[in-house]
Amino acid sequence: MTDDTPTRAGFVALIGEPNAGKSTLTNRMVGAKVSIVTHKVQTTRARIRGVAIEGAAQIVFVDTPGLFRPRRRLDRAMVAAAWGGAADADIVVLLVEAHRGPTDGVQAIIDTLRERMPRGHPVALAINKIDRVKADTLLALSESLNTAFPFTETFMISAEKGHGIDKLRRWLAQSLPQGPWLYPEDQIADLPLKMIAAEMTREKCTLRLHQELPYELTVETEHWQERKDGSVRIDQVIYVARDGHKGIVLGHKGDTIKGIGQAARAEIAAFLGCPVHLFLQVKVRPNWLDEAERYSEMGLDFRDGA
Repeated sequence: MTDDTPTRAGFVALIGEPNAGKSTLTNRMVGAKVSIVTHKVQTTRARIRGVAIEGAAQIVFVDTPGLFRPRRRLDRAMVAAAWGGAADADIVVLLVEAHRGPTDGVQAIIDTLRERMPRGHPVALAINKIDRVKADTLLALSESLNTAFPFTETFMISAEKGHGIDKLRRWLAQSLPQGPWLYPEDQIADLPLKMIAAEMTREKCTLRLHQELPYELTVETEHWQERKDGSVRIDQVIYVARDGHKGIVLGHKGDTIKGIGQAARAEIAAFLGCPVHLFLQVKVRPNWLDEAERYSEMGLDFRDGA
């Protein structure tokens, strides 16, 4: 990058159905894990912003919650956050899974894009997980989706394996508006460290626990103390909705919570680059899904769930 190269900066919203690969793509673009990734749907709750540099451009990725038919207040707040992220972005990228194709959910998103996006607003299509299907299937899917909506560009990618990512990143960088960078050069996410640490612990809970329980819990960082020896002490609370859930999270003789804590501590320490002392508590709050404070901690607007 030369001194006379004009800088560019802006927001790119990644939208799509749950599990389309938005978090994986954010992490791949940023080059670090800023968004939690699990095999379970509806994992991303907050609009996590990951910051990537491409030449003279700073690309700020808004990794929105997956778009789906909301049932509960938390679901409605998540979907509102996703569409809010799209509305505020300079460029929107719709991720579609190659092997699932144009599902009813994808069609519903395209219908909403047609209603909500101003004419001419850049909306790109990224067909993800291309390694799972044959070339002729990909071409047919691309034609079908571009007939359904006038996408600005179409990209064939594998967020997990990195295929096609450089081409997408370069196009985004060239398409953002000229202007000064929005964040310091070394910043990779705009979530507070306390929230990133809580998200990392929630990911470990999601991976260790089964069925509906992960959607009935949340994690908050209550205390954060930087010690003189360079380490950090972090105290977190795992809130669950029922007494029975507390026992599941703790596990037999505390084995489950111990495993969650060890995995979360290792990941947080790697992210921070220093030793971490992590202390977890499990508390029962039957109505946490209806408490505005819990939504604020997740970066969601409680009123959007009404």
